[in-house]
Amino acid sequence: MSLSFTQTKNLGQNDRIEDTNQGIVFKKTIGNYIVHAGGGRIISCTLSSRLRKEFDYPTAGATSLRRAVKNVREIEHVDPIAIGDRVAFVEAPGNSGMIVEIQPRENRLSRKTAVPMPGAHAFEQVIVANIDQVVPVFAAANPTPKWNMLDRYLVAAESFDLSTLICITKLDLVQTGDGALDTELLAEVEEYRRIGYPVVLVSAHTGQGLDELKQKLHGRISVFVGKSGVGKSSLLNTLQPGLGLKVKEVSQATGKGKHTTSHLEMFPLEFGINGDTHSNGAIVDTPGTREFGLWDVADDDLALFFPEMRPFIGLCRFGLNCQHNEEPGCAVRKAVTSGKISPRRYQSYMRLKEDD
Repeated sequence: MSLSFTQTKNLGQNDRIEDTNQGIVFKKTIGNYIVHAGGGRIISCTLSSRLRKEFDYPTAGATSLRRAVKNVREIEHVDPIAIGDRVAFVEAPGNSGMIVEIQPRENRLSRKTAVPMPGAHAFEQVIVANIDQVVPVFAAANPTPKWNMLDRYLVAAESFDLSTLICITKLDLVQTGDGALDTELLAEVEEYRRIGYPVVLVSAHTGQGLDELKQKLHGRISVFVGKSGVGKSSLLNTLQPGLGLKVKEVSQATGKGKHTTSHLEMFPLEFGINGDTHSNGAIVDTPGTREFGLWDVADDDLALFFPEMRPFIGLCRFGLNCQHNEEPGCAVRKAVTSGKISPRRYQSYMRLKEDD
């Protein structure tokens, strides 16, 4: 997915044609958006009040050229713009501008907002848009990997049809003198690979796996997810000097454990691969929140987002009505018993059904 910029003409408010430029949102703080535009320009933008409203229109005929607004509602709960959004903006003096249009998204990664009080409703929080892959980052040790949390990230990515790359850091902490891996870690890694997920094992201390990781990040827009303490800063500093420090500063500004995307930033990657000195890739690091609520994933659909369970869905005695719990003739549970589905992954599936 390339980062490209063009100049266009768009319909603005009251159908007035405006000269606009296009760019990509690389950073956002409350009320301000940093847009990277063509020619290396960096524009500090505000948001048109029109984009903070939802418009209701009456039904119009196919030949109607204009539609009168019937009702206007303020968008109160979420920021309509996400990191990675392609936007159109009207430029003003002093490298400033106003965003007047959000281009259609190719994809997005979202989570469910925390509910502040009983009876309140959760909303969708778009973390990042127009990405190539989600990169869950977990440490091999210190802290011990929580595989159920990894499964949660993978389900979230599957629900939005996003590719994933599992990255295990601090590999040097679990290797023996001859380089052999901890058997428990190796078993989990091989299970994910058997399912079809790519896994890269890296050590910022020894440099092991870094070339492979660079290859997989090269030319792609990647979003890193994972808790604090897993070694992301050291890893990013090793990949690109100073990158980890920049990411850490953004994470500290965001606030540990808070469900907010008010301080996020996309960082261009500068390293080259095989003679290509411009990777045209980038990363977005998300804050290390304690929770990651799944958005719009119904209990009945959850098994669809476990790739190893998909072949057995619909083959149960109760067909699509099977909850894969205690029902007789459940094809999924039979696959667990026969070793085609990992018992731990099955338990992770059941836990997700209970939690969400």
